[in-house]
Amino acid sequence: MSYDLDFWKYKKNIYLDNQETYEKCSDEHIVEGLEDLPIELILKDIQDEFITWKMADSNIDFENPEGKGAFQIFNTKQFVRFDCYGMEGEDMNRIIDVMTKYQCPLYDPQVPQRYDGK
Repeated sequence: MSYDLDFWKYKKNIYLDNQETYEKCSDEHIVEGLEDLPIELILKDIQDEFITWKMADSNIDFENPEGKGAFQIFNTKQFVRFDCYGMEGEDMNRIIDVMTKYQCPLYDPQVPQRYDGK
């Protein structure tokens, strides 16, 4: 079963339609009102957090060495999506924790809901 976790950061005093923002970002559009993210730092923090996970030939494909899930990272300069496959909730929470450090709350398109308290 796959599940995707999506993250972006609104500019100060801006709040857009979350589903529309998600769709535009997923289609690699630049969205007015979103901050650019420090993608290299985010990828480094994810690599550090999942240091024991086997990375494929890139720095965006991760596989649990115990066979309990995997994820791939898709990003633009404003958006990061983690496509999770068979992952345990605890491991997905580790991703959410890393992104919280960058003030990027989770948007869950499966629900659909953005977990930013608004």
